[in-house]
Amino acid sequence: MSITAAEAQQVYNEAECLFTAQQVQAAMDVMAHDIARVVGGRDPLILCVMTGGIIAVGQLLPRLDFPLQLDYIHATRYSGQTQGGELRWIAKPRVSLRGRVVVVIDDILDEGITLAAIVKNCKDEGASEVYSAALVNKRHARKNDFRTDFVGLEVDDRYVFGFGMDYKGYLRNAEGIFAVKE
Repeated sequence: MSITAAEAQQVYNEAECLFTAQQVQAAMDVMAHDIARVVGGRDPLILCVMTGGIIAVGQLLPRLDFPLQLDYIHATRYSGQTQGGELRWIAKPRVSLRGRVVVVIDDILDEGITLAAIVKNCKDEGASEVYSAALVNKRHARKNDFRTDFVGLEVDDRYVFGFGMDYKGYLRNAEGIFAVKE
C-alpha cells in the first residue's frame, strides 16, 4: 500500500516521539563502545543491512576508531509494507566472508527472522565469527529465539519510524524515533 508524501507528513505530525535525536546519539555512543570492545583491532567486516541500517551504520562508523571494512547485504521481508512477509534476498556481500569477523548492523530487531537468516548466511559463507547489532529492539512475544549481540534502544510493540526505519517507504530521515499514532 503506497501513500503520498502529504499522508506521510500527517503520520509524522501525529506521531509520538519515543527518543529524541540526542537520545539516539547517546545510544549510538554506547553501541559503538560495545562493538569496539568486542571487535576492535580484529579487522572486522561491517555489513549494513539495507535499506534500514544505512543511517545507523553511517552514524556508527565514525565512532569506531580502528581499521574495518564495509559492505552491505540486502534481504527484506517488508518491501515498504507495514507487515513482514516472505524473506527476499536482493544483494549479498561482494567481499568474501571466509575467515572474517563480521558485524551485521540493522535498524530494528522485530521478530528476528531477517537478521537470523542473514547471520546464518554469513556463517554459511565461512565467517569465523558473526555478531549482530540493531539500533532498536522491539519488545513483544512474537520473536523467534534470535537475539542481537548489540542493541541501542528498546521500544514497546508499536509501529516505529525514523533514524533509518520507514513508514511505508517514507520518514527514514526523521531525527529521532517515533511511534505511529494508534
